[in-house]
Amino acid sequence: MPNNKMTYPGFHQDSHGMTVLSRVVLDAWLFGLIPETEDCAGWDLQRMQNLMGEVEREWDKYGNLPSFLPPELRQRHAELYDMATERAKSRGWDPELDEDE
Repeated sequence: MPNNKMTYPGFHQDSHGMTVLSRVVLDAWLFGLIPETEDCAGWDLQRMQNLMGEVEREWDKYGNLPSFLPPELRQRHAELYDMATERAKSRGWDPELDEDE
């Protein structure tokens, strides 16, 4: 019986790295929910959804705004998202377009 379960390709194999799921990985790294050596490759969507819930609970502590993060987390957020944005642009991502365009 074939495995039809959808899985996430992982941050490093994500189409450009700025999808909803890739941002979950970035934020999970930010909050220390997973080590940065884990990019969630092969995770099923249920496992990704569970991680998303953990990330949302962390963001809730800061009003979902990077500017409300403590200084060290705010700096790390900037570093992670700068890296991801540059990486995505080098893969053809246009921040002006919706990720589905």
